[in-house]
Amino acid sequence: MTFAAANLDPNAIAKRVFGAAKVASAQSPAPFGSYAKGCMAGGVQLPETGPTWQAMRLSRNRNWAQPETIVFVKRLSSFAATLPGWKGLYVGDMSQPRGGPMLTGHSSHQIGLDADIWMLPPSRLNLSVAERENLSSISMQRNAGAAVNSSWTPQHMAVLKAAASDPAVARIFVFAGAKVQMCKDATGDRDWLRKIRPWYGHHYHFHVRLNCPKGASGCVDQAPPPAGDGCAEAEQWVRNIQNPPPPDPNAPPPIPKRETVLADLPAQCASVIASQ
Repeated sequence: MTFAAANLDPNAIAKRVFGAAKVASAQSPAPFGSYAKGCMAGGVQLPETGPTWQAMRLSRNRNWAQPETIVFVKRLSSFAATLPGWKGLYVGDMSQPRGGPMLTGHSSHQIGLDADIWMLPPSRLNLSVAERENLSSISMQRNAGAAVNSSWTPQHMAVLKAAASDPAVARIFVFAGAKVQMCKDATGDRDWLRKIRPWYGHHYHFHVRLNCPKGASGCVDQAPPPAGDGCAEAEQWVRNIQNPPPPDPNAPPPIPKRETVLADLPAQCASVIASQ
């Protein structure tokens, strides 16, 4: 099915179309496209509250994902609940009901395989809807992300290590100072560190990205992380934060980013939007 055949304007702004969807498509679960250019058929909603988690900011309606992501979040939250001071996890944005570009925020989270996990250790899991709108996570960074602050605990590292050690996980994004601290503290097997990648802004939450599910032929995996534990790369990030390199006078001016339209997305996304 094409977007035109579905009576959709191929030049329509994609985030407006997908942002308007309130429920998942009536299809079998499937991710189509890539993490930053795709959509999600048959999305599953993470229950608002479970024995070891709560979904936050319910007004955003972004607690939808592939079944594999829902299972992973439940699995990781069960582990987190075994740690001192943690009742489980507060879960931030996953995907919209049909995935796709979001009206605000993320450029990824489009195919139901991304999830943001708050850094705030849950002290209770009976937050009201209003509390979930107003409660904020806490920042773990110091020195603009070059180091962790006093809120960082061994439990934070344990949760990140458990997530990175999960075979379903492709990579995890967190601020550079946290990666460097984990590189210093890790003992024994260090393979899991490879999946922990420094990225801007991830100090109130960390971002988990899952691999494409087995048999999901329409899903495009991201290239795997480079070989090694990635600690030298994280240390370079920290050095660049502490001593920013001068701007390149020969760099071309940035090209304004145009809005993603429906025609930019995989053809399968037409049936995802057209589904009742």
